[in-house]
Amino acid sequence: MSKQTVEAVSGPKPLTRSELSRLASDLRLACMRISRRVRYESDLLLPPHQFSVLSRLESGPKTNSELAEIERVSAPSMKRTTNVLVEAGYVARADDPTDGRQVILSLTPEGLKTLRGIRRHRDEWMLQRFEGLSEEEHALLASVRDVLLKVASE
Repeated sequence: MSKQTVEAVSGPKPLTRSELSRLASDLRLACMRISRRVRYESDLLLPPHQFSVLSRLESGPKTNSELAEIERVSAPSMKRTTNVLVEAGYVARADDPTDGRQVILSLTPEGLKTLRGIRRHRDEWMLQRFEGLSEEEHALLASVRDVLLKVASE
């Protein structure tokens, strides 16, 4: 039996710790580059930190303090970001009925429209790159997607 036949029957050999480390590094760098390119291609309308705040508000209204905690930034920094989004018409501000010191922030229809538009643009960017790949590469990407989602959820 040839070496390829043995591998085909027994499956691929396990990676060494060094090989797995190199793979982890390569995939991390590839994911970071893709993420950066997607943001670069679609962040003409909103900087990444503002887009992130709109994304967080999509699940429901939040206070500046809640957003600051989620985004891991200072409260004053988040207040500056949300002020810009309010002024642009993407976020609405309302008094908290139970705590007069707090302000409740929520997406406006324009904010939701903008958020969805940026996502569509990002998805289109990825789609254009995938269209040039082979059927085998599409199948491989579908498998990789499942594995990366598993890793990301841990």
